Amino acid sequence: MDLFADDADIERASRSLKAMSHPLRLKILCTLGDQEISVQEIVGHVGTSQSNISQHLAILRDKGILASRKDANRVYYRVSDGRTLRLIGMMREVFCHHTR
Repeated sequence: MDLFADDADIERASRSLKAMSHPLRLKILCTLGDQEISVQEIVGHVGTSQSNISQHLAILRDKGILASRKDANRVYYRVSDGRTLRLIGMMREVFCHHTR
């Protein structure tokens, strides 16, 4: 049974999983779930500095895991892909039961 169509799919999955594997990034993803949340709200839920959160959000955004939009002085983040959202949903079910 061929789980991936080609090597590009395997590479994409590997990069995404590697980016998500950091404990703080997992906490951010568990906080986001299927919602769009501002950076300030993420900071409040995750409990570290805004500059630290922003660095990790940038990594997740650069890897295509998160999308962002700016509204006045606030930046909002959400999971960018339905497949990734399903994966995060499963991770939340298994690992993030205390978040939110």
